[in-house]
Amino acid sequence: MPVWRAGRCQRERAGVKGFEPRAGFVVQAYRFALDPNVGQEQGLRSHCGAARAAYNWAVSWVTAVWWQRRAEQSYGIADEKLTPWRPTSLPALRKAFNEVKHTDARFAAWWADNSKEAYSTGLANAAAAFDNYTKSKQGVRAGRPMGRPRRKSKRRARLSCRFTTGTIRVETDRRHVTLPRLGTIRTHENTRKLQRRIATGTARILSATVTHQRGRWLVSFQVEIIRDAPRPARQPDTVVGVDLGVKHLAVLADTTGKITYVPNPAHYDAALGRLRRLSRRVSRRRGPDRRTGRTPSRRWLKADAERNRVHHRVTNLRTDALHKLTTQIRAEYATVVVEDLNVAGMLSNRRLARKVADAGFGTIRRQIEYKGQWVGGVTVKADRWYPSSKTCSECGAVRDKLPLHVRVFACEQCPMVMDRDANAARNLAALAAAVKAGTGVAGDQDAKASKPRRADRQTRTTTRPRKRPGGRAGGATPRQRTETGDPRLTEAATPR
Repeated sequence: MPVWRAGRCQRERAGVKGFEPRAGFVVQAYRFALDPNVGQEQGLRSHCGAARAAYNWAVSWVTAVWWQRRAEQSYGIADEKLTPWRPTSLPALRKAFNEVKHTDARFAAWWADNSKEAYSTGLANAAAAFDNYTKSKQGVRAGRPMGRPRRKSKRRARLSCRFTTGTIRVETDRRHVTLPRLGTIRTHENTRKLQRRIATGTARILSATVTHQRGRWLVSFQVEIIRDAPRPARQPDTVVGVDLGVKHLAVLADTTGKITYVPNPAHYDAALGRLRRLSRRVSRRRGPDRRTGRTPSRRWLKADAERNRVHHRVTNLRTDALHKLTTQIRAEYATVVVEDLNVAGMLSNRRLARKVADAGFGTIRRQIEYKGQWVGGVTVKADRWYPSSKTCSECGAVRDKLPLHVRVFACEQCPMVMDRDANAARNLAALAAAVKAGTGVAGDQDAKASKPRRADRQTRTTTRPRKRPGGRAGGATPRQRTETGDPRLTEAATPR
């Protein structure tokens, strides 16, 4: 089996934004659980701790100048005489750290015990954090505002370390992997899926990342592979709309008239009784207290580990169910229409937060998108404010209000009566064809609501806050929209 020992510049390109694989290749990850012995686990924790220490050093090294300049400005020192800024790029941080690690008492005694990749991981994370913070302050970065990078706590930080150079390979026995400075570690599961591709020359390992999640050590290989020719969907000319919900995890309605209800497994609700019982047991033990320095008892550690195992099992069951659902959808349909749901806003509703979090709406949409790219399918993402539940799938009339507790849609313009989730899925399925053909049905840009007052906004599911002196919370009045029925579609993926 060939062993890839690429140079640093070639491997690091895989972790740099904008990396493009070779023609005919795609970048994919393979993750395997590890079974390290006692010595290997100590080495893994040492490397992850070194990454955290390097990250904290970089954050302190850069922000120290920020506070110094602020103090100098308070003394009336001119701007041109202030302490110069320190760079935040990865090469500059790496150069400064290499000069300090030999003399700094925090690193001089033990930095040579770990691979240089451990420290490079922390410095790269720090450089990315400062870059995100700068772009967020400038308004260039999309998403919520990013705060100033802060130091990572030893107790709460996730254990993680990334290797980009050295000997990184999957052994031919398919039960071991080799990592720099850590040696050969046994895997909990078979690695044949990756080892076969490496043996045939259709895959090349770019990097390896070890993490500690859910009580296990995992290794993720970032691989540049040649994907097989996309297999055609069983219904290539059929469009399906996917409506996500709590009562049913998904309702599928295609253009042939077929409606499929996918039940919600509700893994967390099934384990809630046991979690409550175990949580009571944990609360009765002597737990840790950082304020007084009290250490947890052995009985508390045992009870906490038992409770965590239940949480890990729920997470694994949910991940498995979502992967099977999205893979089945992509294998059957070439064109899938999904909604751009405001999942973060849904989680703010205290009545629905637990159900929404257990369903995993964001994960379903993400998996549908990237699996569609693998098979050469099309993913159409409906606008967040498209009234799929309020629109009649027969005549196209849009209702003004449709409370969440009303589970049956009854059209006011035609005699159509059906389940509201199935009606929404049918509207999503017709949305892709309606925009192209301009039929004015189910999301056409010319469709008008029968009652235009706020018909382009979904039903409010949260209770209104109590009025306070000085107006609404936040100070601003919501902008009133007059146009209705604007779907504003965007294509998330196109066939290759």
